[in-house]
Amino acid sequence: MTDNAIINISDINKTYQVGEQPLHALQNIKLNIKQGEYLSLMGPSGSGKSTLLNMIGLLDRPDTGQYQLQGENTELLTEEQRALLRRKYIGFVFQSFHLIPRLTALENVELPLMLAGVKPKLRREKSSKLLSELGLGNHLGQLPKHLSGGQLQRVGIARALITEPTILLADEPTGNLDQSSGQEVTDILERYNRNGITLLVVTHDLALGNRARRQLNMIDGVIVTDTRLSTIKIKQYEQQGSSQ
Repeated sequence: MTDNAIINISDINKTYQVGEQPLHALQNIKLNIKQGEYLSLMGPSGSGKSTLLNMIGLLDRPDTGQYQLQGENTELLTEEQRALLRRKYIGFVFQSFHLIPRLTALENVELPLMLAGVKPKLRREKSSKLLSELGLGNHLGQLPKHLSGGQLQRVGIARALITEPTILLADEPTGNLDQSSGQEVTDILERYNRNGITLLVVTHDLALGNRARRQLNMIDGVIVTDTRLSTIKIKQYEQQGSSQ
């Protein structure tokens, strides 16, 4: 295991049966991620990106191999233990937002706190403050059907951040957005990364993927490249971010 890594993955394999043929979704994956890193995960459809993201997010289990999250081995944990670990450390941002249509923007963001047993007054105050920080202070009572795509994704980001996770997993976060809204969402995610949150973005968008300091490419269930930006490029990235 790598020192100071919050995610340690060693020789992970995952196979699905598709008809009579096995599909090797992940093959001997080795990956270590440190706190505060900004990574993009790219590759063609069917390369294993979403499977790996689900594995990191404790939504799926490996057939073989080891996954250690914040120093804790996860393979033999019960579903309840995995859910507690996920709620403590991980936030998810999805391409299709996954908001509950009958709940307002505020109620959607409150939901993780409600499930965690936070008292109504505190969760409402905390959720309102976060939504206001993301520019949605005037939309707290609106249903998802009355919000734009960019606003929906900002609600989704707020819901992911409300439990103060250390890791943010974003699956095609700009995939359903126009260019302007996509840039707003990217800026928000990168701002939280600069504040210390670990950010892993799965994307088909080469421009978005190239913004990450560390870029992973997958083909046929294998990480074929793992590229880190040079110190000079990282400094340029930080200067660009601070000027936004």
